[in-house]
Amino acid sequence: MELIPRPQYTEKIADLINRGMMLILVGQRRVGKSKILELFKDWLILHRPEANIVYVNKEFQEFRDIVTAEQLYDYAVSRLPEGGDNYLLVDEVQDIEHYENALRSFHAENRCQVIATGSNAYIFSSELGTRLSGRYIEIKIYSLSYLEFLQFHRMEDSDQALMHYLVIGGLPGLLAFSPEEKSQTNDYLEGVYSTILVKDIVSREKVRNVTQLENIIRFVADNIGKPISITNIARYMTSKGEKISEETVSNYLKYLRDAFLAVPIRRFDIHGKMLLESNNKHYFSDHGVRNYLCGADVRGSIEKIMENVVWNHLRRQGFEVTVGLLRAGEIDFVATKAAKRIYIQVTYLLASDDTLKREFGNLAAIKDNYPKYVVSLDPVGGGISKYPGIKHIKLRDFLKMDL
Repeated sequence: MELIPRPQYTEKIADLINRGMMLILVGQRRVGKSKILELFKDWLILHRPEANIVYVNKEFQEFRDIVTAEQLYDYAVSRLPEGGDNYLLVDEVQDIEHYENALRSFHAENRCQVIATGSNAYIFSSELGTRLSGRYIEIKIYSLSYLEFLQFHRMEDSDQALMHYLVIGGLPGLLAFSPEEKSQTNDYLEGVYSTILVKDIVSREKVRNVTQLENIIRFVADNIGKPISITNIARYMTSKGEKISEETVSNYLKYLRDAFLAVPIRRFDIHGKMLLESNNKHYFSDHGVRNYLCGADVRGSIEKIMENVVWNHLRRQGFEVTVGLLRAGEIDFVATKAAKRIYIQVTYLLASDDTLKREFGNLAAIKDNYPKYVVSLDPVGGGISKYPGIKHIKLRDFLKMDL
């Protein structure tokens, strides 16, 4: 399959190489980590023609015999001369037993620049965090943005293209299917979800009651954008005849986060300037997987999907995103990056005075001068005189903005 450029990632990797740190690409399965590693290999060949490059992809049969840290070390050292401009690229590094020992040795010897990918956050937050602390930088890889989606699918920006994006999500592998191939698209998303479930959660965490786990995953998928209380989930499951402890619910939610499947977003007290730890909202790393879990009725949950898409758009641009709490209500997203802050409300349509008052009024209650947006699917955007300083913007236009 053709390699389609994703320059925001290759350029970021290029900016960070040879600074004394290993680079680890992390993200949900099938968001394109392997392809980005390939793209960077091509970048090295073009821009560093004298470089020595060792590329190990554990999904290739060619590398089936590299299963331990010692084997990875021996394979790489034999091909990377001391003192050379050396690069070790390892895809799906978690499939190599005790891989962290080899990476630590490469780093200590200053043998090469290590760039690796992995699918499970637990691996990197635990093993790497303990044994390689201070020696690596995580680079988060996300599913396709709306603009990337248009490029991958060779589509013009339009309401139809946006709706297609909102329905199927941004996994690069969906490039193989046309908009009309809904059954095949659904089968692909099912396959991605099943792989995450089995490999990154059930096998990894030794989950015994898979049905119970899946019921909670579907509950989270159906309630994205809503505060989720561990206690309420336990009560809900019990009411459905599945008695479950709060500890187990908490563990399951952690597993979803560690697999990059569904990620919690904390609440931020705007007036009190503090983060609150309970009743987090959750969003999916890819809204297409979320839609698969909830069935095909996208229109019935369009506002939830819009929120999920806006949240990911902010994360791709490096913002830390929280939910804003006011005495009078809630702000969907407070996005912060260094000294920059943006407040965002997301709604389907501004169809009534009550909606206008809720979305614009909450933003107007924030007494600072940071940018404030209301994002909707209305065909016309622009300001509203009653709420000066708050910009109403169409979702299509917002997803094309460099914030």
